[in-house]
Amino acid sequence: MNLALPALVPALPALGAAATLAVGKKAPGLARPLAIVPVAVSAVLALVVALQLGTGQALDAATRLTPTGGPDIALALHLDGFSSLISVLVGLVATCVQVYSTAYLRKDPRYPSYAALVSLFTAAMFLVVYSGDLIVLLVGWEVMGICSYFLIGHHWETEDARSASLKAFLVTKLGDVPFLFGIFLLGADAGSFRIPDVLAAATDGRLGHPTLIALLLLAGVAGKSAQFPLHTWLPDAMAGPTPVSALIHAATMVAAGIYLVARLLPVFLLSGAALVVLAVMAAVTMIGSALCALAQDDLKRVLAYSTVGQLGYMAGALAAGDREASVFHLVSHGAFKALLFLAAGVVIHAAHTNSISAMSRIPGLRKRVPDAYWTMGIALVALVGLPPFSGFFSKEAVLTAAEHAANGEALTNGLGPASAVPEAAGWIVLISAGLTALLTAAYATRLFLVSFHSPQAEGAQAAGASQAAASQAGASQAVAPAAGHEADAPYSPELDEADPATAEPPAMRWPLWVLAIPTMGFGVAGLRSDWLPALLDGGSLRPSAVTAVIGTGLAVVGVLAAYGAWRSATARLATGRPAPADAGRVPEQAGAPAAEVIVADPGRTLLGPLFGPARHGFGVDRLYHALFVRPVTSAARLVRFLDREVVETYVRGSGVGANLLGRAVRLAQTGNAQTYLSALLAGVVLLAVLVAV
Repeated sequence: MNLALPALVPALPALGAAATLAVGKKAPGLARPLAIVPVAVSAVLALVVALQLGTGQALDAATRLTPTGGPDIALALHLDGFSSLISVLVGLVATCVQVYSTAYLRKDPRYPSYAALVSLFTAAMFLVVYSGDLIVLLVGWEVMGICSYFLIGHHWETEDARSASLKAFLVTKLGDVPFLFGIFLLGADAGSFRIPDVLAAATDGRLGHPTLIALLLLAGVAGKSAQFPLHTWLPDAMAGPTPVSALIHAATMVAAGIYLVARLLPVFLLSGAALVVLAVMAAVTMIGSALCALAQDDLKRVLAYSTVGQLGYMAGALAAGDREASVFHLVSHGAFKALLFLAAGVVIHAAHTNSISAMSRIPGLRKRVPDAYWTMGIALVALVGLPPFSGFFSKEAVLTAAEHAANGEALTNGLGPASAVPEAAGWIVLISAGLTALLTAAYATRLFLVSFHSPQAEGAQAAGASQAAASQAGASQAVAPAAGHEADAPYSPELDEADPATAEPPAMRWPLWVLAIPTMGFGVAGLRSDWLPALLDGGSLRPSAVTAVIGTGLAVVGVLAAYGAWRSATARLATGRPAPADAGRVPEQAGAPAAEVIVADPGRTLLGPLFGPARHGFGVDRLYHALFVRPVTSAARLVRFLDREVVETYVRGSGVGANLLGRAVRLAQTGNAQTYLSALLAGVVLLAVLVAV
């Protein structure tokens, strides 16, 4: 293989970002081609590299970048089936996001900087995927962090965007500090930062501190991949533009942590304690995020908590020792989650609000956005994990991996002995994943029914049909904005990027159907051993009969429970339906709503007393505020007081003392020579007396 091809994959988006920043303001017409073409070409090159590499092959190439006095840093390339598969996903999603953004932000004056950051973000993820050196990988890791800060805060004029971007940066950096030490310790133990050398050292048992290394690396993974307890930044990051959410959640930042653990899994297999910690972290993340998703009113926050939970699935598969299942679900999830976010952007564009309770009162919403309606339905079925969509096969691969680990037969696929995975880790992942499958089906069904099939909207549409027909022609394509969102619901407002009365352009519609193809068909790639498994570690990705029946059964129970609760809530609401909203009212896009909104929400019925705590993330943010934010701000106020009232007092005192001394000396300067001689004589006499005595 010509090494120029894989080298161009991360280089082209980086060059495109530089070119967009350089000419985007001066020549706005060039911004969109410079944003799309380099990323699209990189996506094609990533596919070409994957095809040329083939299955069961690996490519390593390196040149020393700089000596360090210890392990050298190399500009290294490491290609195998995992990097090939994920690079194709990154290229596909990034291209769809760039194309989608040309329409979604077509009137945004800061589009050139936005497009440049998306390209740089993509280049950084390509660098993480292709890098064969941990230090170079760390560079891409950190570039993604700073890009996420700027992209989440794209609408910096709003308080929500500013605080969300700062929170994302600080929380992820909190995990990156131990992550950095973990890389240093791993390189010191292995004698090299090259990934093949590190894996060889792990296989030979030459790592002196595997548990410490694994735990330090897990801290960074928890921050980057939004795992408990560093998951709190991701739901708030929804204040950024919707295409950015699709990119972060599907193929870049949050996937980087899972990819790193999959790449270094032989290191983690040396520590059963680290695998149990990873299993517990994944279990708490899965169940907690699913409960929170079931209580959210903001459409994008539902999807954000969904991402947190699905990342928990991937982490759980890694804890069970099967990186094939984890990466299978990573790619499958990347397709349907990108589809969900981009479809959500179309719905938000049409509804003029993020609130699903407000959407429930918009007549004819699903007819207004048929492409988003059908593709979101497809993606939600994949999220639930029902056959034959991709989510079913990848979710069942995770459950199968957990089942084997629980039986002491972990599917490590030659990376280590099956006994390296504690059975406790398998049971923890298996039980929590099963419960999460039930909850996932419930919140996905709730989202679809409340947003598109509310009787309130249908009633309002029927009541106003004659009036709408009399007032204007073609009113079937118009959507009246709804009232505000629920009163106490967390909300991540996003500035409207387009006129909601305008139909969505093709650039916002065809990426949905492009992503719908792998959402529906990618799962079958794992059925035959000479397809996807041959590209990865060669193990089986077929679902076992037991977990397939149980997992699908739990998903069906979740769907039926949510549907039954929705019907029940709808029947209760019918007896006291509130007055319809004013036809011309636009929902608030920021700040707390003025009044409680009544909506047929099955989440309240299903969660009962847990609904309130789940809506607010079970108070984790408040806990962190009490444990960390308040002490830090109090310490900052104390330091400020000491600096201004103590340190500056001494500084000012020294200045005043010098000034007074100068005044005293100045008084002695009379200009009279006799006075000076008299003082000199007196001093001589005094010294003589002192010497004599």
